[in-house]
Amino acid sequence: YRSSKAAGSDSKGSGETVRLKGSKNFRYRIVSAMLSGRPIVISDIRAEDESPGIKDYEASFLQMVDLVSSGSSISINETGTKLRYKPGAIEGGFELKHECPTSRGIGYFLEPLLLISIFGKKPTEITLTGVTDSSKDLCIDTIRNVTAGLIRHFGVEEKVSIKVLVRGVAPKGGGKVSVWIPIIKALKPVSLLEPGKIKRFRGTSYVCRCSPQFANRMVTSARGILNRFIPDVYIHTDHCKGKAGGLSSGFGVSMTAESINGFVLSTQCIPTESSMPEEVGEKCAKQLVEQIAQGGCVDSNHQGMMCVLMALSPEDVSRLRIGKLSKPAIDILRLLQTFFGVTFMIKPDNKTNTVLLSCVGAGFQNF
Repeated sequence: YRSSKAAGSDSKGSGETVRLKGSKNFRYRIVSAMLSGRPIVISDIRAEDESPGIKDYEASFLQMVDLVSSGSSISINETGTKLRYKPGAIEGGFELKHECPTSRGIGYFLEPLLLISIFGKKPTEITLTGVTDSSKDLCIDTIRNVTAGLIRHFGVEEKVSIKVLVRGVAPKGGGKVSVWIPIIKALKPVSLLEPGKIKRFRGTSYVCRCSPQFANRMVTSARGILNRFIPDVYIHTDHCKGKAGGLSSGFGVSMTAESINGFVLSTQCIPTESSMPEEVGEKCAKQLVEQIAQGGCVDSNHQGMMCVLMALSPEDVSRLRIGKLSKPAIDILRLLQTFFGVTFMIKPDNKTNTVLLSCVGAGFQNF
């Protein structure tokens, strides 16, 4: 796959080329290259594997990135183990369409798209089709209720709109989501240090093309755990039948906990093998309680994204309290140092068993 669009007049191609190896953190490498305007060469992509080179979902991610930008050039060698990417200007655009392969969920594409598109020239309106709820990636409810809200801490006033037109679960997918992402000139520095007490639990329990009773069974088992803590638990049931349920049958649940200071933590549970609905509901509730116990202002799924936003904020100190630093977040911190020269200070707080992250932003502005 090779693509090169006519370069825009203000295409950012400045800076030295960054050379990286392996297939780790593919999305965030491309996002960092786009936002810093530095060309990137990734070699040895799964070179030792039985099926070497980039996977279908990574190629599809590059196509989506190409769709929202102009002046970028992408070249991949024959075996797919080496990628050269020269970023262009982030354009945004209206009535865009992208088909996501069913090997990954729509969340795999939408999470980095939020980071890129807020720095576009115009807002992004895009329809994504594929698997809305996948066990490997953030499901669409989590992105709608939590991920899209996180960027508001950084001064993005307008709301990201995410509408689920059709739900689609693995393996065949068939889901359809319409997304509208606003733009911002520059982010604000944040100081998110006090998570506060939890005041309410919310969630969505959905079934696609199977018994609607499954949704209620998941809700009952989840409430059995969460009601011990606070009475304000409301888990909405979504029964998608016929065409609204995509092409495969399946079920799952996503839950959020909201604190008095306005922070939202999330977990999701989508059964991979044959699980009972009760187990799924219980597992999700237990994971949520575990996230709360860690005592951070964001859950472990969103640490990396918050680090990127902090690194892009103005040249002022941004602070964030998190629970346990997750492995992907550590890799993202290294990427941010390579691309933007932003070094985070990581300070463990033994009194609350949390970690304080602070950095001086790179002062990124969207002209």
